[in-house]
Amino acid sequence: MSEKKIIIVDDDESIRKTFFLILNKNYRVYLAKDSGEALQRFKKAEIDLIIADFKLPHLDGVEMIAKFRELGYRGNVILISAYPDLVKIDELSRLSISHFFVKPLDLDSLNRSIDHLLNSKKT
Repeated sequence: MSEKKIIIVDDDESIRKTFFLILNKNYRVYLAKDSGEALQRFKKAEIDLIIADFKLPHLDGVEMIAKFRELGYRGNVILISAYPDLVKIDELSRLSISHFFVKPLDLDSLNRSIDHLLNSKKT
């Protein structure tokens, strides 16, 4: 198993569990149900990839990523959303969000993106 660490932030428990089942064979996977839990638990952790839903309680996914960036996180981010019309492309660019996926997710494409982001750079 890789030592790469991924945090999944989604308020839908079934989505968190699905991501965990798919990714924990190859990566260390951590789960958070909202932006507050993610920021509290992982602001000082060495995370390699954040996968976040856009619509979250409290701060939305973009606002949460902005907070992580303010705290010094420079790693990769994948944002997912069932509401692509609400996501502003300039925000994705400004926050250096690596990939954006629309729900329902194409899991093969998502897996390829994750593998590319986590395995293409030398550590």
